[in-house]
Amino acid sequence: MANKKIGKQTVKLQNPPSVIATASIVGPKEGEGPLRLYFDEIIEDENFGEKSWEKAESKLMRETFSKVLKKANKTTDDLDYIVAGDLLNQCLAANFGLRESGVPFLGVYGACSTMAESMSIGSLLIDGEFAKNVVCLTSSHFCSAEKQFRFPLELGTQRPPTAQWTVTGSGGVVLSNEGSGPYITHITTGKIVDMGIKDVNNMGAAMAPAAMDTIVTHFKDTGFTPESYDLIVTGDLGAIGKEICDELIQEKGYNISNIYNDCGLMIFDRERQDAHAGGSGCGCSATVFAGFIYKKLMEGVLNNVLFVATGALLSTTSSQQGESIPSVAHAVSISNTLS
Repeated sequence: MANKKIGKQTVKLQNPPSVIATASIVGPKEGEGPLRLYFDEIIEDENFGEKSWEKAESKLMRETFSKVLKKANKTTDDLDYIVAGDLLNQCLAANFGLRESGVPFLGVYGACSTMAESMSIGSLLIDGEFAKNVVCLTSSHFCSAEKQFRFPLELGTQRPPTAQWTVTGSGGVVLSNEGSGPYITHITTGKIVDMGIKDVNNMGAAMAPAAMDTIVTHFKDTGFTPESYDLIVTGDLGAIGKEICDELIQEKGYNISNIYNDCGLMIFDRERQDAHAGGSGCGCSATVFAGFIYKKLMEGVLNNVLFVATGALLSTTSSQQGESIPSVAHAVSISNTLS
């Protein structure tokens, strides 16, 4: 097992799993954005036919799970594990949305980094021959996140320009020990980075140093360079965090500017949709990957992608007690070929 570890924080998978299917469902605002043609379903309203936003988010997760299984031509009997999480207390969306699946379940919480964390864990399970098929799944919901982390929507609280818009959506992938790619080849697990930022309305700035640390560590561990990738994508730093991350990486001697993007900037048209600094939430990077990025990999437009999901590990309690915002970023290297 030890010979799979390279460098400080990276694992090179000896039996790289294939991403054999993805599925994504998004809300109406996301469905009006630039990536609308890449999502499997756009719901008509945030309630999704349910009596609460939390129930709507659970339904998002449940319906995405059903879609991704169908697209992979799998049933629950074919699955060894579900690895899933969300932003709500005790991962309510995942727990309630998947409680009838009958599949062994690993609930994870990495805030907005949860999709990359889930894919990392699923890949390790398959590479270690503990599983053949794993579903990795996350979700977020604008209304449920605002209710939990910030202010009730009824207050109409003004949002500062640094604030990001939590994506209403769910994205899922099926990882398998069989398939012809795209393959998950390397995993760089991030460490907690805290630069002392306390502004809960500027999470991009809080998370940017963690993203930089993981990306630079990935280069050092693997020997890869920016030229090794067609796309390096973070999620979800937004406009402010992306700029900071780019500058910090340049200070470390790497220039990724020409191939760097952020899921929070890709999912909304900031000028037309008034999303302030961009998108955020577990569902942001999940739906962008499951929708746009995966399709571009399948088309061969992209062949090598470094997917780096970022998470601000705060809670309402920590914020009210004056704590700073610890953050983490996990990187998953995805390639159409095995070298």
